[in-house]
Amino acid sequence: MLSRRQKHILLKFFSLFSVVRGYNILVVVLAQYLASVYIFAHDKPVKSVLLDLNLLMLVLASSATIAGGYIINNFYDSEKDLINKPRKTMLDRLVSQNTKLSFYFVLNFLSVVFASYVSFKAVIFFSMYIFAIWLYSHRLKKLPIVGNMVSAILTVTPFFAIFIYYQNFETVVFAHGLFLFLLISMRELTKDLENLKGDLALNYRTIPVIYGEKVSKLMLTLVAVCTIISAVILVLFFKIGHMYYFFYLSIALIILYLIILLKSNKKTHYLILHNILKFIIVSGVFSILLIDVSIVLNRI
Repeated sequence: MLSRRQKHILLKFFSLFSVVRGYNILVVVLAQYLASVYIFAHDKPVKSVLLDLNLLMLVLASSATIAGGYIINNFYDSEKDLINKPRKTMLDRLVSQNTKLSFYFVLNFLSVVFASYVSFKAVIFFSMYIFAIWLYSHRLKKLPIVGNMVSAILTVTPFFAIFIYYQNFETVVFAHGLFLFLLISMRELTKDLENLKGDLALNYRTIPVIYGEKVSKLMLTLVAVCTIISAVILVLFFKIGHMYYFFYLSIALIILYLIILLKSNKKTHYLILHNILKFIIVSGVFSILLIDVSIVLNRI
């Protein structure tokens, strides 16, 4: 049996893990490595990619920056989350704001340290990334359209760091990036609809608050159609191996998403839509393996 003190420490650990969205960071780390092996550095031996210390440092720098980003976002959104996510907020509040901020600065410092191993350019890149996340959390996320666009860009930035490192300018890289960007844009606007109550209460100028649910749904429909088109382009014009199964599934789920979207008018409906998009994104990470499983076996 755990003592009372041990239980308290364990709860604080889970609280901090919840604040930094540890599960999301693990998915990003996996996605960065799979993307490196299969897309960015597909012409290099798997071992040389997996054992590349520069890549490891870039991944660690990304993870530290993202974790710090979640903390500062949680700090600025504490009142809104109390309305939109009361249960999660109660868990998050087991760790004091001072502790969170201290951890935020430590993570950002570590991010710069990891980046410094790679190059001075990497230090500049991650310093700008840290500042951009703070600016988004502090001001930009309250602005309609701009907040959504910036959030989507910040989400794909860790992959941009790997892209710059390997300098792979093949068209297929941009095609995958466009699909991911559109999918994340859908998720951000869906989250705005899901969190409409808290945004209204605290005067966040999001798209649903300014333009209403009908306009937001129309915008989501247009972005969804663009996402489907980008998936079709990837299937028809690029060599993606068996990953076409994922894109067929994505198209089917986005169509289901649109059907549910037409009838949605409650927070629970938007939560379902949000979860559909999260499932597509996470399954997309693992589906990178489908590009060519034999590549791994032949390149190890």
